[in-house]
Amino acid sequence: MKFSNSPVLSQPLPIWRSRLLQLVLLACFVALIGRSLYLQGIHNDFLREKGEARYERVLEISATRGRIMDRHGEMLSMSTPVKSIWAIPDDARLQPAQVRNLARLLEMDVRELTRKLASDRDFVFIKRQIPPEVADRIVQMKLSGIHQQQEYRRYYPGGEVTAHMLGFTGVDDSGQEGVELAMNASLSGKAGSRRVIKDRRGEIVEDVESIKPPQDGRDIVLALDDKIQYLAYTNLRQAIAEFKAKAGGIVVIDARTGEVLALANLPTYNPNNRQGLVGAQLRNRALTDSFEPGSTMKPFTAALALEQGKFRYDTLINTAPGRMTVGNATIHDAHMHGMLTVAQVIQKSSNVGAAKMALSLPPQSMWRMFDGLGFGSPLKLGFPGEVGGRLRPWNKWQPIEQATMAYGHGISVTLMQLAHAYLVFARDGDLIPLSLTKADGPVPVGKQIFTAQTAHEVRNMLEMVVGEGGTAPKAFVPGYRAGGKTGTAHKIEGGAYANKYVASFVGLAPASDPRLVIAVMVDEPSTGIYYGGDVAAPVFSRVMAGALRTLGVAQDGPQQLRPTSSDPVKEEM
Repeated sequence: MKFSNSPVLSQPLPIWRSRLLQLVLLACFVALIGRSLYLQGIHNDFLREKGEARYERVLEISATRGRIMDRHGEMLSMSTPVKSIWAIPDDARLQPAQVRNLARLLEMDVRELTRKLASDRDFVFIKRQIPPEVADRIVQMKLSGIHQQQEYRRYYPGGEVTAHMLGFTGVDDSGQEGVELAMNASLSGKAGSRRVIKDRRGEIVEDVESIKPPQDGRDIVLALDDKIQYLAYTNLRQAIAEFKAKAGGIVVIDARTGEVLALANLPTYNPNNRQGLVGAQLRNRALTDSFEPGSTMKPFTAALALEQGKFRYDTLINTAPGRMTVGNATIHDAHMHGMLTVAQVIQKSSNVGAAKMALSLPPQSMWRMFDGLGFGSPLKLGFPGEVGGRLRPWNKWQPIEQATMAYGHGISVTLMQLAHAYLVFARDGDLIPLSLTKADGPVPVGKQIFTAQTAHEVRNMLEMVVGEGGTAPKAFVPGYRAGGKTGTAHKIEGGAYANKYVASFVGLAPASDPRLVIAVMVDEPSTGIYYGGDVAAPVFSRVMAGALRTLGVAQDGPQQLRPTSSDPVKEEM
């Protein structure tokens, strides 16, 4: 029997089943028509977004980073245009010869380039910040899936000379260190955006519209003087090499305005070479490294003693027999001086004399003075890693601590803090804030620490230090009256004093009307000569002489140092 003659097929189907099927199909057809009309005529945003996603892109337009200039308009940091090469791995189907040629142009290893092109990501950078001429040669190769975009690379004309002041930027042109980081918000600007149409290869075929124009970063004019900066750096480098020191730092401040005219550290780095931007060389030691300042603290002790009426400029202090016991500890002078005036205590750098002045003062007054000078707290200049040093609360001081802090032991400071504090002697006893940028308006009102008379008297003592019989005749500045104080302190390692030294000198000139304060620190001189008067004072002399001539400051002193028949007095430690 044939299948078509099957009795099952001969049975008629109910009429309602065919009509139900027709109704279901009609309903589906109506629903599809309604959905189509809805999407295309009423709610067409979805289809438009899907379509635009296949050919339309919104590109970011980079803002040009602001320039950094010195106070005279000399360029210190600028952004130069470069190109970055990127790829869509799925579209980058290159022949082996093309891969080799591309790797050669980009100075890359062929295996590294192959690995990037085999990535499963939709987007991958091949190499960033390459010269435009190299990028143009790559364009001429017409490689599928290989694209480029414009970026900016930071360039520093001063290289290692200005490295610690300026810092550097990362590959995305954002600040990483120094002024670049401290003022990143102002320098960066705001990126813009534009809408473009791309073809299937990712090439832009039409620029549709600008959504948001970029806002370029603001230019920054620093207080730094490029000529004084170079002078400070080269003389510090000479001292580091001469005394085979581990490190060093120098700071130059305008006493009238508080502007930082120069800041240099060694070891340093070249911010233009991104391969070497690692390690301790990045540390801005003038702000991040604290040390015991030694005898450079004695002028503050003397100033407080004068201020409180405990002593006068010519008050005699008996320093014999060159040592003094406080509790279970003994303070020593390197030489027995006998009776010294307060001025001579600073000139000869007597530890015993300084300790006797300190112990006559209330601990709270001494702490309040140190705190008012900015010790124990960061200066908040915006530099990364800035420290405040160590200043213990006065109510925890033992008598021996108070005595040793008088000559810079038991307290730690940064070089910038020390230079800043010496402004009170360069001015009329008031302390103004420091400024990294050029001061165009009036100088901020300072905080009065000492009276003008006290400041002038201590300034005279500082002049005696540089003169005959003082600890720093090598700080003499030809043509100018200069004053300052030497410092030599043992370094602390493992909680104990080691046979390593920090030599320092802080001074001002011209003494008749101070214009500059310069602080110099040399860490671990290793030639056997380590006193501040021998190591740091000559750097002060050379930099101060050059800087004052650069600024056109009138001379007020002799051209030659008076001859002395004896060696300079060594400061106590």
